Amino acid sequence: QVQLVESGGGLVQPGGSLRLSCAASGSRFSIRTMGWYRQAPGKQRELVATITNGGNINVADSVKGRFVISRDNAKNTVYLQMNSLKPEDTAVYYCKVESTFASSWGQGTQVTVSS
Repeated sequence: QVQLVESGGGLVQPGGSLRLSCAASGSRFSIRTMGWYRQAPGKQRELVATITNGGNINVADSVKGRFVISRDNAKNTVYLQMNSLKPEDTAVYYCKVESTFASSWGQGTQVTVSS
């Protein structure tokens, strides 16, 4: 069972920045894709960004140009740098990690963008 520890959420004013981190441990198999999803109240969970162990990146159109995903393979950690935050970015952000045979979700971290 993979353990995921997320950090970095919080309250920020519009236009501000936050950096999320997600560290994975305990995987028996090589971790392939790491990513971030979010779920706003009353809405379905949606993809924000993913990155493969080869560095291939997929970013949602809604955050393209504002959010940057990166990973440290040696530390099994994925980061999400969020810039120019908007109120509509308010959501619980979840880390997801996919290995060869399984996937795991983090517990979620709240991001609130408000003045």
